[in-house]
Amino acid sequence: MATQRTLPLAGYTVFEIGQNVAAPFAAQILADLGARVIKVEKPSGDDARHWGPPDWEGASAMFQTLNRNKASQVCNFRDPEQVDQLREQFIREADVIIQNFRPGVLEGLGLDADTLRARKPELVYCDMGAFGRGGPLSDLPGYDPLMQAYGGLMSVTGEPGQAPVRTGYSVVDCGTGMWAAIGIMSALLKRKDTGEGGRVEVSLFETALGWMQIANAQHLSSGQVPGRFGSGAATIVPYRAFETSDGYLVIAAGNDGLFRKLCTALGHPEWAQDARFLGNPQRVLNRDAIDQNIQQVVATQTRAYWMQLFREAGIPCAPVQDTNEAFHCEQAQALGVVQPVPGSAMQFMGLPVRFDGERPPIRCAPPALPVQSEQDQGAHHEH
Repeated sequence: MATQRTLPLAGYTVFEIGQNVAAPFAAQILADLGARVIKVEKPSGDDARHWGPPDWEGASAMFQTLNRNKASQVCNFRDPEQVDQLREQFIREADVIIQNFRPGVLEGLGLDADTLRARKPELVYCDMGAFGRGGPLSDLPGYDPLMQAYGGLMSVTGEPGQAPVRTGYSVVDCGTGMWAAIGIMSALLKRKDTGEGGRVEVSLFETALGWMQIANAQHLSSGQVPGRFGSGAATIVPYRAFETSDGYLVIAAGNDGLFRKLCTALGHPEWAQDARFLGNPQRVLNRDAIDQNIQQVVATQTRAYWMQLFREAGIPCAPVQDTNEAFHCEQAQALGVVQPVPGSAMQFMGLPVRFDGERPPIRCAPPALPVQSEQDQGAHHEH
């Protein structure tokens, strides 16, 4: 089993001055890869500690799953002496700083990239913002659903003709955390050659636009604004969830060969010869007709029946599983994606990366909020 010493980021020290989802997720990726991560919290703690129920062993389940493999320390950012001490700690110990305070706050405290890198040029400093630095909206705060709206994701998510919906969980926050981790590791790699750190900038808005790059390319090439297709796709048919007699099954016939196999498996090989369905472009234009044909047949048998039949025929398909089914299915069990937390009854989804067949282990439980003096209790600083 991999140990912290053998993990790729062993020996690096990361400070996370962040809360909620994006910054903690970025720091957790680095922690899972072996970095020493110290989470710097305001006296009342990361807001996400209280984003429950459900709670799990002293904090919200959301907080716990985003903050394993870290230590925690508290700084009252309204206390100049504590801020000075934190600044000196950064200079002594930090290879990387990740922050998602609101614009201007850390500049006023002397904890910003320019101030710290002037004293420590090898520092890699990651700014995580809502709308990104520069532009009229740079100073506005942001949360995941705001960016799913502003970046266009809500315009292509949901059923046609219905109200826009948010992707179930925080794909923009987590995506921004992933971009931050990629940027930080790239800067550390460059530092090995140059000795210089750098400033890495990511934002929720840019991540949201990044998830929309295919939609944007389709828009720019066609002049059409993509809409909602439910579980389906704008440019591939059939490629969506169909309702069997006992649940939903996604069928993905992504090319003409697979479509012919699907028609045969459904007992209607003649559909593949229909002029309306001969190729994917024709099927896209006649999606309602072919989808209706498929739905009528699929509804006559169970999900398990069709899964077995389609898999034997080499037709890509998958049941629409709930959380319990997804994490307890035979494939998830075989991959060992859920890992135990040492010294705890909690279990978390591990890092979705393996090195030479081994997934980095969860080394320690999420940190409890350090106990503070009465003077510090209740102090609050806006992020």
